[in-house]
Amino acid sequence: MPDCAILPGMIAQHYHLYIERRDAGRNMARFYALSIEETLFGQPCLVRRWGRIGTGGRTIRHCFEEEAEAVDLFLDLLRIKKRRGYRPRSAFRHAEAAPSGDGAASVPGQSRLGRDQISWRPSSPSTSTRVA
Repeated sequence: MPDCAILPGMIAQHYHLYIERRDAGRNMARFYALSIEETLFGQPCLVRRWGRIGTGGRTIRHCFEEEAEAVDLFLDLLRIKKRRGYRPRSAFRHAEAAPSGDGAASVPGQSRLGRDQISWRPSSPSTSTRVA
């Protein structure tokens, strides 16, 4: 079987998105993450995570019969969040204060590297929703 062959039920393209919305005046620091993943049985699911930056946030899964349905919802949610002011994390770096020359972190006990590398961790329990 050739390397580029797509088996039935496999996701053709990987979709991952992480965006943030910050407003210091309103003490707002939120994140929103989207990805399209495959279930154990090959069913495409859109996984949404959101919450305050630095927390695990909330998670919801929307499972579909076809990958195109998951992609449509992914793009719709992206448009909505963009209108509400969510931007890629790099868009906020210029607004933050420049780091001090001694390499000290602005948050006690946390390095600059750790703040900039927010990983995608599954939270428990996850909520599953089936969309037909």
